Amino acid sequence: MSKEIIQEVVQKSLEDYFDDLGEQRPSNIYDMMVMTVEKPILTVVMERAAGNQSHAAEMLGINRNTLRKKLQQHGML
Repeated sequence: MSKEIIQEVVQKSLEDYFDDLGEQRPSNIYDMMVMTVEKPILTVVMERAAGNQSHAAEMLGINRNTLRKKLQQHGML
């Protein structure tokens, strides 16, 4: 799957989210989207790294301590 396809899927999902809100004014969309997308990213990368946090952090391009913090935020530790 190309980067463009992923972007299209995310954009379509966000458009559907706004449509579902109707007249309600959304708030804190950025954080909501980051948290929504981040967990499946972490799940897949941790699976690909066979649970090795150092390898997963390297794949993600983040510090291992940052990865641990994100895993904790998502209840994955």
